[in-house]
Amino acid sequence: MDPLQVEKFRTILMEELDRLLAQASISRYELASEDHQAIEYLDKATVQADRAMRLRIRTRESRLIKKLRLALDRIETGTYGECDLCGEDISLKRLEARPVTTKCIDCKEQEERQEALSH
Repeated sequence: MDPLQVEKFRTILMEELDRLLAQASISRYELASEDHQAIEYLDKATVQADRAMRLRIRTRESRLIKKLRLALDRIETGTYGECDLCGEDISLKRLEARPVTTKCIDCKEQEERQEALSH
Protein backbone atom coordinates (compact mmCIF):
# COMPACT_ATOMS: atom_id res chain seq x y z
CA MET A 1 0.00 0.00 0.00
CA ASP A 2 1.43 3.35 -0.94
CA PRO A 3 1.85 6.20 1.58
CA LEU A 4 -1.14 8.16 0.21
CA GLN A 5 -3.43 5.18 0.70
CA VAL A 6 -2.13 4.65 4.23
CA GLU A 7 -2.75 8.32 5.01
CA LYS A 8 -6.26 8.04 3.59
CA PHE A 9 -7.02 5.15 5.95
CA ARG A 10 -5.41 6.95 8.88
CA THR A 11 -7.77 9.88 8.25
CA ILE A 12 -10.81 7.60 7.99
CA LEU A 13 -9.88 5.78 11.20
CA MET A 14 -9.15 8.99 13.13
CA GLU A 15 -12.41 10.63 12.04
CA GLU A 16 -14.43 7.60 13.12
CA LEU A 17 -12.55 7.39 16.41
CA ASP A 18 -13.14 11.08 17.11
CA ARG A 19 -16.84 10.70 16.28
CA LEU A 20 -17.28 7.70 18.56
CA LEU A 21 -15.38 9.30 21.43
CA ALA A 22 -17.50 12.44 21.18
CA GLN A 23 -20.68 10.35 21.08
CA ALA A 24 -19.53 8.29 24.07
CA SER A 25 -18.92 11.44 26.05
CA ILE A 26 -22.41 12.75 25.27
CA SER A 27 -23.98 9.39 26.11
CA ARG A 28 -22.26 9.18 29.47
CA TYR A 29 -23.47 12.67 30.29
CA GLU A 30 -27.04 11.78 29.24
CA LEU A 31 -27.06 8.60 31.30
CA ALA A 32 -25.67 10.38 34.35
CA SER A 33 -28.03 13.34 34.13
CA GLU A 34 -31.34 11.58 33.53
CA ASP A 35 -34.12 13.28 35.41
CA HIS A 36 -35.06 10.66 37.98
CA GLN A 37 -38.29 12.46 38.86
CA ALA A 38 -39.41 12.19 35.25
CA ILE A 39 -38.66 8.47 35.34
CA GLU A 40 -41.17 8.05 38.18
CA TYR A 41 -43.94 9.13 35.82
CA LEU A 42 -42.85 6.94 32.94
CA ASP A 43 -43.23 3.25 32.53
CA LYS A 44 -40.18 1.88 34.33
CA ALA A 45 -39.98 -1.14 32.02
CA THR A 46 -39.75 1.15 29.00
CA VAL A 47 -37.07 3.26 30.67
CA GLN A 48 -35.09 0.16 31.62
CA ALA A 49 -35.39 -1.32 28.11
CA ASP A 50 -34.22 1.97 26.60
CA ARG A 51 -31.27 2.14 28.99
CA ALA A 52 -30.33 -1.48 28.25
CA MET A 53 -30.42 -0.79 24.51
CA ARG A 54 -28.24 2.31 24.91
CA LEU A 55 -25.76 0.33 27.00
CA ARG A 56 -25.57 -2.41 24.33
CA ILE A 57 -24.90 0.26 21.72
CA ARG A 58 -22.20 1.80 23.93
CA THR A 59 -20.63 -1.65 24.40
CA ARG A 60 -20.50 -2.18 20.63
CA GLU A 61 -19.04 1.29 20.19
CA SER A 62 -16.42 0.58 22.87
CA ARG A 63 -15.33 -2.52 20.95
CA LEU A 64 -15.14 -0.51 17.74
CA ILE A 65 -13.07 2.18 19.49
CA LYS A 66 -10.62 -0.53 20.56
CA LYS A 67 -10.45 -1.87 16.98
CA LEU A 68 -9.91 1.63 15.60
CA ARG A 69 -7.02 2.21 18.01
CA LEU A 70 -5.48 -1.13 17.10
CA ALA A 71 -5.76 -0.30 13.40
CA LEU A 72 -4.05 3.03 14.02
CA ASP A 73 -1.31 1.17 15.92
CA ARG A 74 -0.88 -1.13 12.90
CA ILE A 75 -0.46 1.95 10.71
CA GLU A 76 2.29 3.19 13.04
CA THR A 77 4.09 -0.16 12.99
CA GLY A 78 3.73 -0.55 9.22
CA THR A 79 1.56 -3.66 9.39
CA TYR A 80 -1.79 -2.08 8.47
CA GLY A 81 -3.41 -3.90 5.58
CA GLU A 82 -1.62 -7.20 6.21
CA CYS A 83 -3.67 -10.28 7.10
CA ASP A 84 -3.02 -11.48 10.64
CA LEU A 85 -3.37 -15.10 9.58
CA CYS A 86 -1.63 -15.50 6.22
CA GLY A 87 0.43 -12.30 6.04
CA GLU A 88 -0.87 -11.41 2.58
CA ASP A 89 -2.12 -7.93 1.73
CA ILE A 90 -5.79 -7.25 2.46
CA SER A 91 -7.51 -5.89 -0.64
CA LEU A 92 -8.15 -2.16 -0.76
CA LYS A 93 -11.80 -2.89 -1.49
CA ARG A 94 -12.08 -4.86 1.76
CA LEU A 95 -10.24 -2.17 3.75
CA GLU A 96 -12.52 0.49 2.32
CA ALA A 97 -15.56 -1.53 3.40
CA ARG A 98 -14.12 -2.36 6.83
CA PRO A 99 -11.02 -0.29 7.70
CA VAL A 100 -10.51 -2.09 11.04
CA THR A 101 -10.31 -5.56 9.50
CA THR A 102 -7.29 -7.70 10.31
CA LYS A 103 -7.97 -10.58 7.92
CA CYS A 104 -8.08 -10.91 4.16
CA ILE A 105 -11.36 -12.10 2.70
CA ASP A 106 -10.10 -15.66 2.12
CA CYS A 107 -8.96 -16.11 5.73
CA LYS A 108 -12.14 -14.49 7.09
CA GLU A 109 -14.35 -16.77 4.99
CA GLN A 110 -12.35 -19.80 6.12
CA GLU A 111 -12.72 -18.69 9.76
CA GLU A 112 -16.48 -18.30 9.32
CA ARG A 113 -16.80 -21.74 7.72
CA GLN A 114 -14.93 -23.29 10.63
CA GLU A 115 -17.16 -21.45 13.13
CA ALA A 116 -20.27 -22.66 11.30
CA LEU A 117 -19.04 -26.25 11.44
CA SER A 118 -18.36 -26.04 15.16
CA HIS A 119 -21.91 -24.93 15.97
